[in-house]
Amino acid sequence: MVFDHLLVIGFGGPTAPEEVVPFLKVVTQGTDVPEARLQQVAQHYAQTGGFSPYNAHTFRLVEKLKKSLRQAGIHLPIFTGMRNWHPFLAETLAEIKAKNLKKGIGIILAPHRSEASFGRYVRSVEQALAEVQADGLPTGQAGIRYEYVKPWHGHPLFIEAQADRVRASLEPLEPAERKGSHLIFCAHSIPMEIARSSRYAEEFRESSERVAQALQHPAWSIAYQSRSGPPKQPWLEPDILSVIRSLKQKGSHSVVVVPIGFLSDHTEVLYDLDLEARQEAQKAKIAFRRASTVMDHPKFVAMFAELTRERMLGS
Repeated sequence: MVFDHLLVIGFGGPTAPEEVVPFLKVVTQGTDVPEARLQQVAQHYAQTGGFSPYNAHTFRLVEKLKKSLRQAGIHLPIFTGMRNWHPFLAETLAEIKAKNLKKGIGIILAPHRSEASFGRYVRSVEQALAEVQADGLPTGQAGIRYEYVKPWHGHPLFIEAQADRVRASLEPLEPAERKGSHLIFCAHSIPMEIARSSRYAEEFRESSERVAQALQHPAWSIAYQSRSGPPKQPWLEPDILSVIRSLKQKGSHSVVVVPIGFLSDHTEVLYDLDLEARQEAQKAKIAFRRASTVMDHPKFVAMFAELTRERMLGS
């Protein structure tokens, strides 16, 4: 069957202060996160603008991808659905169903795969499909189906886009400080139990190593951030704050944090890195810079256009 649309699938985020707590309740649905913790996290949003720029960044990426595909002669309609906020996947899929579209290419905005990232998005799509198709289909009529683009954590265009962002962060530094800066690549921590059954940690390290190689920058390490869950539950480490402290003890004077596990400058980047990690670096008297995420970098957009073409050709 020929593909008839493209679905970009993201995490979602609150677009106004009054949406923050309802959004956090959606994210934590089915867990035992106490109300006090939700209010604490809501303060992170209050300290970084009062809302999340995630949706705006995603829509901008989609618009640029649409333009890139059209320039390549690909005119598939493109839809955007979010896992945790409007436009929810079920809302988007209802629109797709109303247009009688049947087979789509899925792009999940998560660079490193695990049950907690890529797998959870796939299940969310399946649950939303079940919801919008719950009213039944005529006998013999198939529902909407999706095939996803291949893994891209090591794709040359992703690596080049992130390397460009790091270069831009290093460029203002004096040559000696630039050469002496230690790169800290960051990704979202996940429970060890989930990490053991996936290549999440390996893919994160592979992405980071390839960017460091592209920059010919030997001083680098990895760290995790944004840990949640019960304190006794083991999650991937080391934490970004502990890495900054350890680098100080080893004599480092300058760090550049690279949030390679995140695709846009949303709240977990703005709070956990730009506020918390920066404050930790200030306490340790280490110069701190944070590279931008790839967001709508032209090479990153071109990568998704290329992956879409490959999926259409069956490769």
